[in-house]
Amino acid sequence: MMTLSETLDRYKWWLPAVPLVLGAVYWAIIQRMVANWYLDDNYSHGFLIPIIAAWFVWRDWDILKEIEVKPSYWGLPVIFLGLAQLVFAWLGTEFFNMRLSLIVVLAGCVLYLFGAGVFKRLRLPLAYLVLMVPLPYILYDAMAFPLKLFVAKVSVGSLKLMGYAVWREGNIIAFPNIVLEVADACSGLRSLVSLIALAVTLAFLMLKSPWTRWLLVLSSIPFAVLTNILRVVATGMLARHFGQAAAEGFFHEFAGLAVFAMAMVFLGGTCFVLKLWEKRREA
Repeated sequence: MMTLSETLDRYKWWLPAVPLVLGAVYWAIIQRMVANWYLDDNYSHGFLIPIIAAWFVWRDWDILKEIEVKPSYWGLPVIFLGLAQLVFAWLGTEFFNMRLSLIVVLAGCVLYLFGAGVFKRLRLPLAYLVLMVPLPYILYDAMAFPLKLFVAKVSVGSLKLMGYAVWREGNIIAFPNIVLEVADACSGLRSLVSLIALAVTLAFLMLKSPWTRWLLVLSSIPFAVLTNILRVVATGMLARHFGQAAAEGFFHEFAGLAVFAMAMVFLGGTCFVLKLWEKRREA
């Protein structure tokens, strides 16, 4: 029985054919997904996901290379499942499942060629790749709309508590001198997608317990919503006092970056606290 490093060395001339074939089959799909990352700010973190997934593999390489390779025929149904997903999604011009099928086929190839031991060790980087796939817009909009309403409702409540004369209709916030709209970018969903990717990275980098990892990833949800509420409240206050210009252009973009930085600080602080808790339990 050979280890993974011995297998890669022995079959080094034909194993590269697997990524080449996958690249040829999925070339157009990958091209379009990369264009999505570039053109849609909601998914610009997609460029980092394959790099971080590769880093997960590099980090575990000393363990991975010593795992015995036992090819498993269970990989074949997974590959066929991924290919069927690709065909049906292509027939329906449904990009999400076309892109997702690449990861399913890749997982099936790992299982078929290298066996369950290697597959188990590569589950994290393979699953992490799912974060690079943009959500279907119909699902994104269905999630963003109620979030926008929630952010607008809490923001207006906060402004009223601070003494501002303000009222709300849906995601529209109205002051006596100006009317503002809580747009998709202020719903928190854009921050949430990027924060989840960051939280998963931090969780597997810094924490050991599955429970603390889950807590950290789940904490990204309230952090994304809370920081966007602060963004809307601050924008409303500035617009009330300084007019429309304060709610648009540079300030609006800067506020977006500032709230994401704030959410990252919250996430980092939570990770620090959970790490301390793990150390105390081990002591």
